[in-house]
Amino acid sequence: MSILPDNLERYQKFLGFMLKYWNSDLLNETASNAMEEETARTFKDYEQSPEELVEDLKQMGPTYVKLGQLLSTRPDLLPDRYLEALASLQDDLSTISFEEVREIVEGELGNKISKAFNFFEEEPLASASIGQVHRAELRSGKTVAVKVQRPGIRQKFMEDLNTLEEMSALAVKHTEVGKKYGFSDVLGELRRIMLHELDYLREANNLVTLGINLKEYRRLIVPQPIPDYTTSRVLTMEYVKGKKVTSISPLKKTENDYTALVDDFIEAYLKQIVSDGFVHADPHPGNVHLLENDKIALIDLGMVAQFSKKMKDYLLRLLLGLSKNDGEEIADILLNMSQITEQATEKEFRRQISIMVQESSNSTAQDMQTGKLLIQMNRSAAMNGIHLPVEVNILGKILLNMDQIIAFLAPEYDLREAVRRYMNKLLQNKMLNELKPEEVFSLLLDSKKLVENLPDRFDKITENLAKNEFRLKIDAIDEKRLTDGFQKVANRITLGLIIASMIVGAAMLMQVPSSFMIFGYPGFAILFFLLAAVVGIYLSYTILFKDE
Repeated sequence: MSILPDNLERYQKFLGFMLKYWNSDLLNETASNAMEEETARTFKDYEQSPEELVEDLKQMGPTYVKLGQLLSTRPDLLPDRYLEALASLQDDLSTISFEEVREIVEGELGNKISKAFNFFEEEPLASASIGQVHRAELRSGKTVAVKVQRPGIRQKFMEDLNTLEEMSALAVKHTEVGKKYGFSDVLGELRRIMLHELDYLREANNLVTLGINLKEYRRLIVPQPIPDYTTSRVLTMEYVKGKKVTSISPLKKTENDYTALVDDFIEAYLKQIVSDGFVHADPHPGNVHLLENDKIALIDLGMVAQFSKKMKDYLLRLLLGLSKNDGEEIADILLNMSQITEQATEKEFRRQISIMVQESSNSTAQDMQTGKLLIQMNRSAAMNGIHLPVEVNILGKILLNMDQIIAFLAPEYDLREAVRRYMNKLLQNKMLNELKPEEVFSLLLDSKKLVENLPDRFDKITENLAKNEFRLKIDAIDEKRLTDGFQKVANRITLGLIIASMIVGAAMLMQVPSSFMIFGYPGFAILFFLLAAVVGIYLSYTILFKDE
C-alpha cells in the first residue's frame, strides 16, 4: 500500500466510512440473517438508516455512488431496504464552470464553440458525477443536448478505485468475510462499468443500438447521437424536452390515461430482456422522461446489460412463472440456472419461494413490486447456499426501477397480466420464426447427420457387447483423494506405533545401568523419551490444526 501524502485523504475518508459501519447492525446482520429474521426486523431500525447510507456515499464522491449502485444488485450483502435505497441512488454534484466546459468542448471537437454551434447555453440542464448536460443548437438549426465529461473525473475514479482495491486485497487476505463475499470481484465489476461509462463513444453506440431495437414503439424515444460532434469526452445527441416521469403534476395524471403508454413501456423492456438481450440497465425515474407529446424518452445509456441466448431463455421462463404466480416453477427455473453448493438446502429454498409468490399474488402496480420480489428471491438463494447468476440481480434492479414508474403513471395497472400477454405474443412469434424455411432446413441438416452416424455408432456398440468389451465410465468418486486419505491414515497409525515402541523401549532402557547419564538417568532412555515426545507433539499439532 502506497501511503503517500496525496493518498492520505482518500485512505482517511475510506477508513472513516468503514469505522462508522463496520460494527453496525447493518454489516453484522448482512447475509447471516434468515428470512424469518428479516420479516421480524421489519419494524426495527438499524443504527444507520438507508437514507443515511445513501447520503454518506454521496458525500464520499462519485466513485462510491457508483459502488452503491452496484451493491444494489447484491442481495447477499445488504438487507432489502438498503438495496431499494441504493437502487435509486443518484448523484447530485455541483456544476462545473462554463469556462471549463468551453475548454473541454473546444479541445475535443477541435473548433471554437461559437463556430460549431449557433448557441450554447451556459447554464446546464443537468449535472451528474461523470458529466453535465448543456442545451445547444447546431449550425443546421437542430437543437441538441451536449454532455460534457467533468475535468479530471477519469483520474479521480481511478485513484478511488485503486484505494478500494488495495483495501479489498487486505480484506480478502486477512478476513473470512472478504473471501466469502468476493470483494475483489465486486470491485472488478465496478472498474469495468466505470470504464464503459467514461467512454462516451460507447454510449453513443448504445443509443444507436437501442434506437434500432425499439423503433417499432412510436411512444418511446431514444435520442440519437450526432457522430461528428461526439468524442470519448463529449456526447452530442438529439434534444428532447420533458421532465422526470415521476415529477408530473397530480392534475395531469388525472386528466390523462397513461395505460397505453405503460403498455408500450413494459413491452419495450420485456423485448430488450428476453428478445434482444441488450437492455437499458438503469431505468430509474431520472433517466426516463415524459415529453410534452406524452411520449417517453430513455436517456443516459452509459450502463447497459447484455444477456446470452441461454440466459434470455431462462429469463423468459422466469418471467412467465412470475406472471402465472407459480412458485414451484419459479424455484425449478432458479435452481436450473444456479450454482448449487454442497451445503445448499433446496427444500427450504423452494418453500420460501412459494411463500413469497403466494403473498405477492393479486396485487396492483401500486402494491406489487416485482423487482423487490426478485431481490428477495436472490436473498433466499444466498441464505440457502445457492448462487444465482448476476443477470438475475440485474433484472431485479431493472424491474425495481420500472415498478416506481409504472406505479406512478398507472397505479391500478396489472403488470403480471401485461407480462403474460406479451410472453404469449413473443412465444407465438418465436414459433413462427422457427417455421421459416432456413430454420426448417437447418433442422433437417442436423437430423440428416444424426441418421447418417446412427448405424455406425449402433454397430460399434453391438460389436463391443458381442466381444464383452463394452465399458461404462462412471465418475462417481475421486479415487486419488480416497487412496491418499487411506494412505494418510495408514501413515498415522504406523507413526503412532513407532512412538509407542520408542516409549516402551525407553522405559526398558531405564533399568539398564549405563555410564552415559543425562539428568541422573540413563542417557539413551532420555533421548528416546525426548524424541518420542517431539514426534508425538508434531503429530498432534498436524491432526488438530492441519487435517481437513
